[in-house]
Amino acid sequence: MKALTRLLLGLLLLVALLGATVAGSAWHWWHAPGPGRVEVLVDIPRGDGPARIATRLAEAGVVQHPRRFAWAIRLQGQSEALKAGEYAFSPGQAPSAVLAQLVAGRVTRYSVTFIEGQTVAEAWQRVRASPYLKPTPGLTLRGLMQALGEPAVPVEGALFPDTYVFRRGATDLQVLREARLRMQAELAKVWEERQAGLPLASPAEALVLASLVEKETGAAEERPMIAGVFLNRLRVRMRLQTDPSVIYGLGAAYDGNLRKADLRRDGPYNTYRRGGLPPTAIALTGRASLRAATQPATTDALYFVATGRGDGRHVFSATLKAHNVAVRALVARTREAPVK
Repeated sequence: MKALTRLLLGLLLLVALLGATVAGSAWHWWHAPGPGRVEVLVDIPRGDGPARIATRLAEAGVVQHPRRFAWAIRLQGQSEALKAGEYAFSPGQAPSAVLAQLVAGRVTRYSVTFIEGQTVAEAWQRVRASPYLKPTPGLTLRGLMQALGEPAVPVEGALFPDTYVFRRGATDLQVLREARLRMQAELAKVWEERQAGLPLASPAEALVLASLVEKETGAAEERPMIAGVFLNRLRVRMRLQTDPSVIYGLGAAYDGNLRKADLRRDGPYNTYRRGGLPPTAIALTGRASLRAATQPATTDALYFVATGRGDGRHVFSATLKAHNVAVRALVARTREAPVK
């Protein structure tokens, strides 16, 4: 009887030791560095289960034992928690970290950036050039606002310049819609907080003015002053006479040199020939210019001209006489500048 007891105890001890060994080996495999030597991208399609996902990861060199990995997923009750998408796995990433990434849905993200001062056509080209965005069949720049449900809204200036992050497989329309919603939100906010008494009838007019400010100065701190000058001109019904609007109206005909003939040629964007604001914005407009247009500097200036120092700054004047002095100084400085 004692011999039998000792035998049973021995067997139990052996089973316990074997169990501990197996458990220790499993724990070590689960947390040890994986076989990957370089970062790899793995696309996990929607609907894949643990076995298929484990096979994809093994084929990509992310995990070494696909069956063991699939069983681990099931044992931890995570079979339904795995998320589809494109994943970037680091070299030597442990199986435990791989599963945590799949459960958290930490997929690879891509981005496209719309730049302040660029036209909507340039933003459109950036979207179209992204290899990670899926083109929407039949979508054109001309038909963009129709696709966004706002056919009466001009497309120029309709998007907010920023960096937009997306997953592979997102559509171009999804990104463009996000940029449109951002502009609506930003414009609504600055319009609500606008100064009293502005000669602007609507948020749409504020956007047009802000786009002129965006294009007129390379010095951020000057934006409220530029806006102040334009608003002063609107108040006294002076023409805005802003070159960027004329250039925008010339389109592809503009060759980098704005001539007197261009300023004399009539057109909806020629603010030398027509009073008031141009019919639409002329560029993508950032938050600072939107705010400047609705919270301008208090000034009596009606004129401004570049300093000619290459810093993007301007000289502001309240009278034509003072403005002419600033213009002569600019001409003199330009003539003195060394030829490069």
